[in-house]
Amino acid sequence: MLERISSRQVFLAIALVCAAAMAYAYYAEYVLKLEPCPLCMFQRFAMILLGAISVIAALHGPQRSGIRAYAVLGFVAAGLGAAIAGRHVWLQSLPKDQLPSCAPPLDYMWDNLPFGDVLRTVMMTSGECANIDWQFLGLSMPVWTLICFGLLGLTLLWVLVLPRVPLRAGSLDRGYTR
Repeated sequence: MLERISSRQVFLAIALVCAAAMAYAYYAEYVLKLEPCPLCMFQRFAMILLGAISVIAALHGPQRSGIRAYAVLGFVAAGLGAAIAGRHVWLQSLPKDQLPSCAPPLDYMWDNLPFGDVLRTVMMTSGECANIDWQFLGLSMPVWTLICFGLLGLTLLWVLVLPRVPLRAGSLDRGYTR
């Protein structure tokens, strides 16, 4: 059955997972009234980036080298998101006395600092990101986000190793090639 799945379908599925994750993030923010911390905002950026790459790949429907290029770009976005989520999970696991200091509000940093400084400040001083406001099955939202990025990254690695494209019309075989 897996040999019947095209890369276009895989990219579309990844895009739908990203859309669902973002829909839940906005639901948590606006309905559950959970204020996203700076690391949450960067994880959202990585999820949107991964979703955008996947939508473009699904719409483009490239051949082998294009599939690999999109898979690499998506894998990098998933890796970025996993790294940010991993930092978030690590912060949540620290004892209160070992937490780094809190950063200035993200709005202030966007207005007054270059992007590189904003990123560095958020990654190194986000003590407020250690708060656990939401859990499902005993796992916090950053843990679930890390799992999601990990699974999407593994899926993209699978696409990278075994790119699947439909055979050209008129071929004797109606299946898919690797």
